[in-house]
Amino acid sequence: MRHFLANQMQPKPNKKLRKLIMGLEEKIPVEDGRFVKGIYFDNAATTPPFKSVLKAIEQFAPWYSSVGRGKGYKSERTAEYIERTRLNILNFVGGKEDSHTVIFTKNSTESMNLLSHILQQITDKRYVLVSEMEHISNNLPWRERFEVEYIAVNQDGQIQLEDLKDKLIKLRGQIGLVSITGASNVTGCVNPIYEAAELTHRYGGKLHVDAAQLIPHESIEMMRPNLAENIDFLSFTGHKLYAPFGTAVLIGGKDEFQDAEPLLKGGGTAQIALKSFVQWNEAPERFEGGTPNVMGIVALQAAIRTLQQINMETIKENEKQLMNYAINRLHAINGLSLFSASNHNLPQVSVLSFTIEGLHHQDIAQFLAKEAGISVRSGFFCAYPYVQKLLLLSDERLDEIRKDPGIPSPGLVRISLSFYNTSDEVDRLIMALQQITSNKEFYTNKYAEVPKGICGGR
Repeated sequence: MRHFLANQMQPKPNKKLRKLIMGLEEKIPVEDGRFVKGIYFDNAATTPPFKSVLKAIEQFAPWYSSVGRGKGYKSERTAEYIERTRLNILNFVGGKEDSHTVIFTKNSTESMNLLSHILQQITDKRYVLVSEMEHISNNLPWRERFEVEYIAVNQDGQIQLEDLKDKLIKLRGQIGLVSITGASNVTGCVNPIYEAAELTHRYGGKLHVDAAQLIPHESIEMMRPNLAENIDFLSFTGHKLYAPFGTAVLIGGKDEFQDAEPLLKGGGTAQIALKSFVQWNEAPERFEGGTPNVMGIVALQAAIRTLQQINMETIKENEKQLMNYAINRLHAINGLSLFSASNHNLPQVSVLSFTIEGLHHQDIAQFLAKEAGISVRSGFFCAYPYVQKLLLLSDERLDEIRKDPGIPSPGLVRISLSFYNTSDEVDRLIMALQQITSNKEFYTNKYAEVPKGICGGR
């Protein structure tokens, strides 16, 4: 009956949307020598590029030039393009030109390291609150400069607002920042970021949202009708937003950035630099040391324009239908345990993880890649405390595994879908999983030599 229902609910592929993406028709080699059309279910790590992005790069290339110090036509045109991109980014995330500053970085990790560096200069408060579900890029940057306290996560995988409230009350007046992910890169669980903002502001704190996993899937509003729900700082990256070439952003209030010294000091950061005196440029330039990644900025601008043309609500609805179909079909796999916000009827983006009893997560990922041409990811996905909690692993057990290379590391297999994926691709995944689960012993022996140490993933 379940299989029948799955077929009944099979969403139709949107061929028009698929045509926006590069590389979907490419064939890749598999182990038996065949070439098959590859299936990409690793969008949470990096998305493929929009065709519009590559077209924009090609169209802009003849005008590429130095920025900031040149007075030639190409230089001025390049500088104008960068500033227009900042404005479009603010429009995309519901920010305002007179209130916010957009700083370009090379990835989300750099954005959060930069914010930690700035925050240390503008506050004397000791603590940063992060949740147990964070990617390490929203954990490690704070440890060097602050004391980190952890917001508990429910067994359903979402932050506990009550625990956030308790910690805000307990450490009132001592919290420099609350920093949480918009959506989990493990279960797809969407956090209540606006409720968290209201709580944080109520007790005198400020909120940063790591939007790398959320922004490809649904709209974000930095400025809300209820001002208490405003997001103070936002970061995200282009390579998860269909825009390669290495550009990300950190967005915050103009007042927050005006007095801090840059993290990278050098060209473009200083208005004047004598032997005994340095006058820094205004933000954002003071935090964008060196020649900017113009092509990365062009790529991000083109990707955002394409997403705006598609409409984020269309993307959200397409992905919701496909996720429902995938979850329904995955439940039919014997021995499969699903780690998904859907288990608890919580909002989620199109990311989920699973285990299969009797199979190691790396063996499953190897089989899917080498024999079925399906790209997934396995491990801890750089969210170690979160996966540890989901798998009910004690610190002592993880320590044993870390010290003994002979103990296979636990972990999950992750599927991350996008609006361009199809139900036919999900069906190929299900067929492959049924093949490996029907002969577990064979595939376990086949991949016995694959290293089974702790695998971070992303």
